[in-house]
Amino acid sequence: MRRSIFPKVKALSPALALAVLLPACAATAQGEEQVLVDRATLTVQEMLSGSDGPQTDAVGLLRRARAVMVCPRVFRAGFIVGGQGGGCVLLARDGAGSWSSPAFYSMGSGSIGFQIGVQDAQVMMMILTDKGLSALMDSQFKIGADASIAVATVGGGIAGSTTAAVGADIVTVARTRGLFAGVAFDGSLLSSRSESNRAFYGQGYSARQIVIDMAAHNPGADPLRAMLMRFGPPNNPPVAATSSSGPTQAQGQAMPTYQPAPQGGVQATPLN
Repeated sequence: MRRSIFPKVKALSPALALAVLLPACAATAQGEEQVLVDRATLTVQEMLSGSDGPQTDAVGLLRRARAVMVCPRVFRAGFIVGGQGGGCVLLARDGAGSWSSPAFYSMGSGSIGFQIGVQDAQVMMMILTDKGLSALMDSQFKIGADASIAVATVGGGIAGSTTAAVGADIVTVARTRGLFAGVAFDGSLLSSRSESNRAFYGQGYSARQIVIDMAAHNPGADPLRAMLMRFGPPNNPPVAATSSSGPTQAQGQAMPTYQPAPQGGVQATPLN
């Protein structure tokens, strides 16, 4: 009997182990994406809060934006050879002014030069045109490589950004700390992270399905969407935004300061 039982147990062990590990891995992956979304929410709050000129200019850009990419932490380090990278989320606005759920991207690049220092930055890319948004729907987009897409980069002090944004499809605003004088994004590669989209939504949605078709939703992203509504209601909302069903969120509606939920959870803020 021993000889007949033990081989069966050994044969079942890998299957049982896989059944236990797969849900745990999926939960861990979704947790990593949720952390990125939470940090993006804090980044929007930190970069746009305040009544100084730079914050006001950034809010003005967001209100004109068709979409926004938020990169909570782009890290750049270099000594002779340098590089930069970080995780980002992209959200777009529909015709009524409501923000989509986020699609996940990564930013990365390599550069060669006599760079000495370490820099970490919070970055928001205001996509002002449909052409700029369409370019980001490709699996990869290299900043500065497409001459038909005008990208304006504004540093830590963004006063005068209205002038810098004239004619631009994408305006990049950075809040920097570190030793570099500024952040150069030319040559940076933005890549869609399909595996992160799958982990966060439970299905393999493309960036287009998430931000343009708005086919995916995860309540964990509602605080980020609400934060963007707080700072970036459209300047000229269409009639649909004020129909009998009511606006997505009243402009100027009071909203408490965002704090991540304990133990990595997120308290959903439903958006009608």
